[in-house]
Amino acid sequence: MRERIAGAMMCFFRSERGGGARRVHRRWAGLRNGAIMAIAGLVLLGATGRGEVSAQATVPAQLGAPAPAQPPGGGGSDGLSPAGALRLGPVTKLPLPRYVSLRADEINVRRGPGLTYRMDWVFRREGLPVRIIGEHGDWRQIEDSDKASGWVYHSLLTGRRTVLVTAEVATLFRRPEADADVAAMAEQGVVAHLRECNRDWCEIDAGGAVGWVPKPVLWGVDPGELWPR
Repeated sequence: MRERIAGAMMCFFRSERGGGARRVHRRWAGLRNGAIMAIAGLVLLGATGRGEVSAQATVPAQLGAPAPAQPPGGGGSDGLSPAGALRLGPVTKLPLPRYVSLRADEINVRRGPGLTYRMDWVFRREGLPVRIIGEHGDWRQIEDSDKASGWVYHSLLTGRRTVLVTAEVATLFRRPEADADVAAMAEQGVVAHLRECNRDWCEIDAGGAVGWVPKPVLWGVDPGELWPR
């Protein structure tokens, strides 16, 4: 769906791609289509680049050993052990939790780490940021911005960082300052590529519209996180 604001300097382009995740039980629990308003021009939104994971983006028919009877726990979502030390994934030795993004437009989310587990729901939005909270073999336990969690095959995720606009409308500034010139306005549900973050602001690229946004209006980056590290 495309809409143009007649007689205005600001044009409005609504993404035609579906947003969020579709539950198998016919319940929609995802994000509405994102949109972005860019000054003096149309900006396409929703087309995200693929990441750098070299593994194929389909789940193999056989994974070898059967999945365990019960899915292993993912641990606390704060990434800290009871002693307060940084928690590392048992498979990758990378920090848990950590942010990644979806590699494909359709990703099955299962109740446990294996094909023998029931498929609970389906993600239908490539590039959506998610957070890995657990690892088991070739499977990763993820959660989204709504705290819905499940297990997906590792090659369906990419390390390319994206963020989700959670505010009703987010302002993209040309500099990380509240009094800077405005570059664009992004609607709630927009997914953007993460370019850079200081302690309070992140520079994002939403379909070609680049600007700085305060961290509290984004999901997919931690408070105080510096990016790239």
